[in-house]
Amino acid sequence: MMTLLERQAPDPSMDGSRERRCIVSGEILPEGRLVRFAVDPEGQVVPDVEAKLPGRGMWVRAERKAVEQAAAKGLFSRAAGETVKADAGLASLTEARLVERMLDHLGLARRAGDLILGFDQVERALRAPKGPSVVVEAADAAEDGQRKLQAAARSAGIVPFVIGALTSAELSLALGRSNVVHAALKSGRIAERLVFDAGRLNGFRPLRPWVWAGFSEGEAGKTG
Repeated sequence: MMTLLERQAPDPSMDGSRERRCIVSGEILPEGRLVRFAVDPEGQVVPDVEAKLPGRGMWVRAERKAVEQAAAKGLFSRAAGETVKADAGLASLTEARLVERMLDHLGLARRAGDLILGFDQVERALRAPKGPSVVVEAADAAEDGQRKLQAAARSAGIVPFVIGALTSAELSLALGRSNVVHAALKSGRIAERLVFDAGRLNGFRPLRPWVWAGFSEGEAGKTG
């Protein structure tokens, strides 16, 4: 089965097809697997998850271990061609910035009318002829609700991209509602941007994709 996102034409600005060299491994990788870092006016290395900050960018594989290695071994200074400061907590800061960006996407989706909130509403949407392309499930969600939503998706023959990396507290604070556990996004550019950043967040905390008998973990959340 294909995810709904696989059936869409990709957004050229967000598909991560442009390639950069990781300063840790030397590998040439698509931007969707990397995080850009920049140096602020105080000479401090900061994560630039939107890739918009001025100055020379330094790209690192979107994984906690790679960012920690770059900070510990002075690889940012080597790449910058000057001495710069990279704190030991840079990987955690990168994770926090990615989470913040994803929550911003969800807030934007809600304002645009593209966000479905609540278990019953998400279950109904999954059984509809044109289901949501992305399901967001709190990391601390109950397993019973997950099983029911999986059953709804299976009955419709779809495999949405599932993001289970955000906590209910994070979702609730960002969306201005208490106890947000389940949400879904309609197909579109906001959903694509969320998936792009979720792929990078996966190197810092697990996405927890849906897996069931006959459906391998390697296929879960596949976007082509």
